Amino acid sequence: MSSLAAAPATLPFAGLLPDTILDAISSIDLVCDGRLLALNSYENRVYQIGIDDSLPLIAKFYRNGRWSDDAILEEHAFTQELLDNEIPVLAPIALHGVTLHRYQEFRFALYRRQGGRTPELGDTSILQMIGRYLGRMHAVGAVRGFRHRPALDLVSFGEQPRQYLLDHGWLPPALAEVWRSVVDQALVEVRACFARAGTYQPIRLHGDCHAGNLLWSDAGPHFVDFDDARMGPAVQDLWLLLSGDRVEQTVQLGAVLDGYETFHEFEPRELHLIEALRTLRLLHHAAWLAARWSDPAFPPAFPWFASARFWEQQILELREQIALMQEPPLAV
Repeated sequence: MSSLAAAPATLPFAGLLPDTILDAISSIDLVCDGRLLALNSYENRVYQIGIDDSLPLIAKFYRNGRWSDDAILEEHAFTQELLDNEIPVLAPIALHGVTLHRYQEFRFALYRRQGGRTPELGDTSILQMIGRYLGRMHAVGAVRGFRHRPALDLVSFGEQPRQYLLDHGWLPPALAEVWRSVVDQALVEVRACFARAGTYQPIRLHGDCHAGNLLWSDAGPHFVDFDDARMGPAVQDLWLLLSGDRVEQTVQLGAVLDGYETFHEFEPRELHLIEALRTLRLLHHAAWLAARWSDPAFPPAFPWFASARFWEQQILELREQIALMQEPPLAV
């Protein structure tokens, strides 16, 4: 199912009131103590729930219309498979033999609370440890494919977002033709990058492995939020850890791969995809915001999105990406 599914006629979480949340938890035979804390989340709704005589739990309520039940359960099974292989991920708790629960029109899952801080990605030793766990994760992810979750590809992350934004009138009239031209040129370069990379083996990925989805403690990292798990090239889970100029990114990538290749072989041709994937992420993110704009949580959180300045900035960023995609890839 596309992440750009049409907005529902009613607000997606309008009925998810505090009493509803607590009643949903009680419906699976857990006794709430009344404490409820909303956590930062936009695509879904996530809460810390106080439980009598126990540690609090984290409840994740899924946005209707995005993933099918089968796709959600496939994500749950993947995280459990990783956990069974001693990879530090946050997997849903099984209650009464199931991980996906229903209450009224809502679907939800429960997780244990995991402490941690944002990792210092400028520290090469930390990057190397993260790389080791990613190598182990990808070794598991390569064993079989997803059946119900989509692939990260040019169509779903490039062509569909482009068309969605044009069809729904999000471009300011004065910028629409310039934006269309730049996007079309960017997609030409994306195709060229994929052609240079050649055939690669798609694997099951975290899909959104940036610093915000890593919790660091003295024991190392915990990988959280597999909501964007899908099939794709291994490098997708690596490039989001990189930042800075080309020299800095080369050092960071070298540290990640030092750890990664201890457990899983990395195909260097995938380095041609880094800037292409970054370009697709820019387009997909803009269309994702547009598709969610009727959700009341979005305008206050992303006020700049409705301004002409945002589209001017995206045109500049896409032009920079066009130039970067024409350069040789990072080399380690």
